[in-house]
Amino acid sequence: MMPPSQPAQLSPRDVATYAEWFACLADPTRVRLLHTVAVAGGAVPVGELAEQLGISQSTCSHHVRKLADVGFLVLRKEKTATLVSVNPECCTGLPHAADAVMGMLAPRRCCPEGLPADTTVRALEPMDWPAVRRIYAEGIAAGDATFETEVPGRRALDRSWLDGHRWVAEIDDQVVGWAAATAVSRRPVYAGVAETSVYVGDGHRGRAVGRALLHRLVTAADTAGLWTLQCSVFPENRAGIALHLSAGFRTLGVRQRIGRHHGRWRDTVLMERRRAID
Repeated sequence: MMPPSQPAQLSPRDVATYAEWFACLADPTRVRLLHTVAVAGGAVPVGELAEQLGISQSTCSHHVRKLADVGFLVLRKEKTATLVSVNPECCTGLPHAADAVMGMLAPRRCCPEGLPADTTVRALEPMDWPAVRRIYAEGIAAGDATFETEVPGRRALDRSWLDGHRWVAEIDDQVVGWAAATAVSRRPVYAGVAETSVYVGDGHRGRAVGRALLHRLVTAADTAGLWTLQCSVFPENRAGIALHLSAGFRTLGVRQRIGRHHGRWRDTVLMERRRAID
């Protein structure tokens, strides 16, 4: 008789790394400091941080160094000032560590709550293509949505997007976003694996339109028998990462220097959602 299988265990190296991260954040001042830098949207001078937190500059510098030592913060000297910014990898590494420690490896339900009442999600129709391509262009212009630098043609999108997995979101009869799934391979063994894309137009972000689109995309994929949805998100796109985490995706890892974008190497966060397999 075969012994029952044991769940995968964290490696000693991961255990040590995660313990170091969590120990660093055991200090309330460091949590406040990291949060302040994260929501600033850019590099912040140490002196300004100290003023915002109501602590001395020497105390602020001490905590900044501790956070930088474990990789949460990145420091840059500019003349006599030290500028502090969040390490983009920590935005994905820390949630992944929490998921790993808590054993969050099983599929999770997709965002069942908090869908916007004023947003209607429906199947994409031929008349929607101009709005879809306009919104795609707005995402490209924002800089952190895709490696694409030009909007693909309608025919190219129509060929790549899976039938039955193309959606648009409407507010007051205006298309304000779209979502689609693309097959990752033509091989039959990967027939249930798809890559997801979600775009929300200018002026409508922050209104849970993306959540409504991804909810429809995920639930339709589950119904259709797709067993794996995956996406690649720039680490700087924190809203996109948070959106996918809320829909049951988990972080698999950071693909460093995976491609060049406007002349510079960029990383992507590989995220995945697995449907429960019968």
